[in-house]
Amino acid sequence: MKVAVVLAMFIAVALARPQKDVQVVQLDNENGGDGNYRFNYALSDGTTRSESGSLKPVGDVQAQTSQGEISWTSPEGQVITLRYIADENGYQPIGDHLPK
Repeated sequence: MKVAVVLAMFIAVALARPQKDVQVVQLDNENGGDGNYRFNYALSDGTTRSESGSLKPVGDVQAQTSQGEISWTSPEGQVITLRYIADENGYQPIGDHLPK
C-alpha cells in the first residue's frame, strides 16, 4: 500500500509540472567513423549545443577528446554559456556562472 501511495505522489508531481513543447529547429551531425565527429543543434527554447571530437595519441593508445559549448536561458532569464574540454586531463568546464 505504501508503494502505491508513494508512486501516486510521484505521478501527481510529474503531472503538475508545467510542460514545455520544445522542438529541434536545427540539427547538424557529422561522424567520420574514425573517432572524428561534429554535431550542433538548436532548440525552439533558445538552447544551443555544439561539440566536436577526435582521437589523440596519449602514450600507446588513442584517446577520444572532445570540446564544445552549450547555451541556455536560466529561469531568471539569464543566458548561461558553458564551454568545455574533455581530454587526457579530464573534463574541464569553463563558464562565468561557475565558482572560481
